[in-house]
Amino acid sequence: MEDLFTAAARERLEARGPLADRLRPADLDSVLGQDHLLGEGAPLRALVDTDRLSSVILWGPPGTGKTTLARLLAQASAKEFVALSAVTATVKDIRSVTAAAEEALGQRGRGTILFLDEIHRFNKAQQDALLPAVETGLVVLIGATTENPAFEVNPPLMSRSTLFRLRPLDAPALGDLALRGLQAEGAVAREDALEHLVSTAGGDGRHLLTSLEVAIALARSREERSGTGGTPEVLLEDAEAAVGVASIRYGRDDHYDVISAFIKSIRGSDPDAALHWLARMLEAGEDARFVARRLVIAASEDIGLADPTALMVADAAARAVEFVGLPEARINLAHATVHLALAPKSNTSYEALGRALSDVRERPVGEVPAHLRDAHYRSAGQLGHGVGYAYPHDDPTGWVEQNYLPDTLGDVAYYRPGAHGREAALVDAWRRRTGARSGAPANPPEVGDGGGGHR
Repeated sequence: MEDLFTAAARERLEARGPLADRLRPADLDSVLGQDHLLGEGAPLRALVDTDRLSSVILWGPPGTGKTTLARLLAQASAKEFVALSAVTATVKDIRSVTAAAEEALGQRGRGTILFLDEIHRFNKAQQDALLPAVETGLVVLIGATTENPAFEVNPPLMSRSTLFRLRPLDAPALGDLALRGLQAEGAVAREDALEHLVSTAGGDGRHLLTSLEVAIALARSREERSGTGGTPEVLLEDAEAAVGVASIRYGRDDHYDVISAFIKSIRGSDPDAALHWLARMLEAGEDARFVARRLVIAASEDIGLADPTALMVADAAARAVEFVGLPEARINLAHATVHLALAPKSNTSYEALGRALSDVRERPVGEVPAHLRDAHYRSAGQLGHGVGYAYPHDDPTGWVEQNYLPDTLGDVAYYRPGAHGREAALVDAWRRRTGARSGAPANPPEVGDGGGGHR
C-alpha cells in the first residue's frame, strides 16, 4: 500500500509540479543549447556513447541544465545515482555514500555516480574526504557549479575530473523551450510575447519556463473570466507582468544603433548619455559580454594613452562579467562606462596603427635589418645576424641611438603624439630621454579612419 501511495503522490507532483521540472529532458538528445558538448562527435557525448565517463565538473550559469544533464549521464551509464547538495551535505554524508558505493560494487557489480550540486560550497576538508573515492574510481563524481572551479575546487580534485562548461541558452534554444512549455500547458502565445520572454531570460531556461508558467496562468485567467473557454493565448502584457519588465523594442537594427550611440557617447565624454544607452541594452537583454568587449575596444580606440588605466578598468569589467555574471556585473559595466566617459581622449595609437598598416600593404617594406635579426642559434653570427646590435640596457641612460626600421622605409613617423591627459607627459618624458622626433607635431593633422571605428 505504501508503494501505491508513493506512486500516486509522484504522479500528482508530476502533474502539478513546476513547469521547469515537468519539462526536464528524458534523454540527451532532448537537451537544448549544449550542442558543443552533446552534439554528434562532441566530447561529452563521445564519453557517454563509449561508456568511458569518468569524474566531471559541469560549470555554467543557472538554468543551463547542469542537474538535468547529471541525471541523464547517470541514466545513460546504468550506474547507481546518488544526489547531494554541497549546501547541506557533510563529511559524514560523503563517507556514507562511499560505503554504499563499495557495497553496490561488491554485491551487484554496479558503479556509483555521485552528483554534487553547488560543489563550490564544499570546503577543503569536505573535498579532501571525497578525493580517495574519486581517485580510485569507486565513485564517479559529477560536480555542478556556477562559480569558476579553478578558484573553488581543490586542485587534486580538479586534476582528476574533466571540466565541461555549459553555455547560456541562446535565443533559438530558449524559443524551442518556450514552445515545449506552451505545448505542455495547452496554450499559445503571440510572437512579441515570446520574444519578450526569451530576451529577458538571460540564457536561463528555468527562468524562462517559470515566467512562461506565470504568463500562461494570466492568459488562462483572462479566458475564464471571458467565458469563451478558448485556448489560453499569452499576450505581451502577460509576458511583461510575468517578468516584471516592460517590453523594450530592441531588434537587429536597435542592436547596432544602440551600441553605436553608446560608444559615441563615451567618445563624446557624456557619462549620462552613455549610462542611458547601457541601461537600454541591459533592460533589453543584450549580451553583457558584447557590451564588455565594446568597452575594451573603446578603451584603446578612443582613450588610449590619454589615460592608460582605461584599458585595465575595461578589461577588469569584462572579467567581472564572466566571474560575477548578471545582474551584479551591471555595476562593473557602469563603473567602466563612467570611467571611460570621464577620461581624456586620444586615438593616436589607433591612428598610428592605421598608417603602419597602410605602409605594409601598399609599399615595399624591406627586410629585417641584420643587427635586429635573431642571433640565438649557432650559425647566426656567420650570417651577420645580430652583429652590431646595441643593447639599450648596457647604456646608463637605458637608451642608445640605432635604427629599428627596414632601410627602405627611412625615417617614417606613424605615431603623431596628442596633447590630452597622460599622453602629453608620456611623450615629453620620451623626448627628453631619447631626443626622438622632437619635430613631430603635437597635434596631428586630420587623417582617415585607419581601420573601421564608429564615426
